[in-house]
Amino acid sequence: MKQVKPFLIAVALSVTASAFAQQAAPKPETVIKWRQSVYQVLAWNSSRIKANVDGQFNREEVVRAANSTAAIANSGLGALYAPGTEQGKGWHDTSAKPEIFKDGKKVGDLAGNFVREANELAKIAVNGDQAAVKAQFGKLGQTCKACHDDYKVKD
Repeated sequence: MKQVKPFLIAVALSVTASAFAQQAAPKPETVIKWRQSVYQVLAWNSSRIKANVDGQFNREEVVRAANSTAAIANSGLGALYAPGTEQGKGWHDTSAKPEIFKDGKKVGDLAGNFVREANELAKIAVNGDQAAVKAQFGKLGQTCKACHDDYKVKD
């Protein structure tokens, strides 16, 4: 019986993997919603950090927000800029300029900068030094601005 159980588990995993592989790619509007949602979560975490560096500093709150930001930065955000999502509506019209889908190397460099600075913020946050967190948060913000300046439709 001990040998049957691993076999049944392997069969179940195989069937599950096949079912996922056969699913159609998500609709462009779904991918745009995901992209917009991710940036809302990033904005929320940024507001949490900003409130702490500008006011009463709560190390645990900053660590949670910084870790969340780093996790998102490392999650492969580029996949949310899939072909077919250059225009359209998710929760609202996309604010991504078409150039973000064409400037691969530059966008990759900007994304790499974002990942690096987000990871550094998560490391610095653990120490609880408000001034160091504020300085690093500023560096992270500059990576956001660099991308927004060229690739986000202005409100």
